[in-house]
Amino acid sequence: MKSINCINEISVSYTKKQFTSTTIKTSAQAYEVAKEMYSAGKCQMELKEYFYIMLLNRANQVIGYHRLSEGGICGTVVDIRIALATALKSLATGMILVHNHPSGNLNPSKEDISLTKKFKQAGELVDITLYDHLILTSTSYHSMTDEGTSW
Repeated sequence: MKSINCINEISVSYTKKQFTSTTIKTSAQAYEVAKEMYSAGKCQMELKEYFYIMLLNRANQVIGYHRLSEGGICGTVVDIRIALATALKSLATGMILVHNHPSGNLNPSKEDISLTKKFKQAGELVDITLYDHLILTSTSYHSMTDEGTSW
């Protein structure tokens, strides 16, 4: 008998939900969309860390979002390759990073800033602009762009 070699087929799915497409012009608008994402994902922000990317088109309209990881109390692991693959497959031209700090501390950690720099560099290679990185708590947010965080 002759063996048959199989190649895995990769597919991308799109699920239309009651998610209103919003044009993002400010971090406050991005924060409002992020709260919807966390609510839709049934995230318990005070319990553990979640990391999302918000995907934008050329008009800065939100075309979708993707949960990249769900971690523990003190952190989560994010694979930039998966994030970029998702952004490329969705034909996004921009992205906003969003994650929460269960501790309630809105200040970015050294790891947050380092990861943001890597996302910016990787996005530049494929013409996807990183607009911001939001850190959330259940009551507020920190915008790295608004605060002038160097990344």
